Amino acid sequence: MKLCVALDLPTSKENLDLAKILKNEDVWLKVGLRSFIRDGKSLLEELKAINPNFKIFLDLKIYDIPNTMADAAESMARLDVDMFNVHASSGKKAMTMVMDRLSGMENPPIVLAVTALTSFDEASFSEVYAQSIDTKAKQFAKDAYASGLNGVVCSVFESQLIKSNTTKNFLTLTPGIRPFGESVGDQQRVADLATAKQEMSDFIVVGRPIYQSNDPLGVTQKIIENI
Repeated sequence: MKLCVALDLPTSKENLDLAKILKNEDVWLKVGLRSFIRDGKSLLEELKAINPNFKIFLDLKIYDIPNTMADAAESMARLDVDMFNVHASSGKKAMTMVMDRLSGMENPPIVLAVTALTSFDEASFSEVYAQSIDTKAKQFAKDAYASGLNGVVCSVFESQLIKSNTTKNFLTLTPGIRPFGESVGDQQRVADLATAKQEMSDFIVVGRPIYQSNDPLGVTQKIIENI
């Protein structure tokens, strides 16, 4: 299991300062929609300048018509990121086109499909998808697997279900981690570190418990020790 630290801070400087604090740690860095729209490619380059060994997850959750998604995937891959994601609800044709577009590249990024956002509870998810989270997440994961993707983004609570319906090597990245029981915030389906380990998460995403701490390095090291 790998720790992915969310760089969701209000300014580029704050994100870079956090990366500098963590520069000697074995972590992935997640650059999300807010940070990438604001700071763009230069943020990715500055993060790699801090530590060339940082692994970067570009979390843009792309969702569009198939050809546009394939074009976007190729552009993201050329940013020298190590992982990015698409929405599984874009469908198998779009996901297959993404993977076909990347197939000729040397060392293409890991590609994950978003199943059910961890901000959804059962009621709000059903309003959109008219099915339970487990049922739809399983279908989305099987579609992503059939399309050649490397894994999915899901909550901890769907991780084992998804692996049992694909393979144990099909990656699960799980946001909404509150490592030691911290505040839930705006998430719904959250879990602690012990549960993430039990449910076989391959990547855990931790943001606020690290960057809102008075000792982000200490919290990060404690998480890594417990992993």
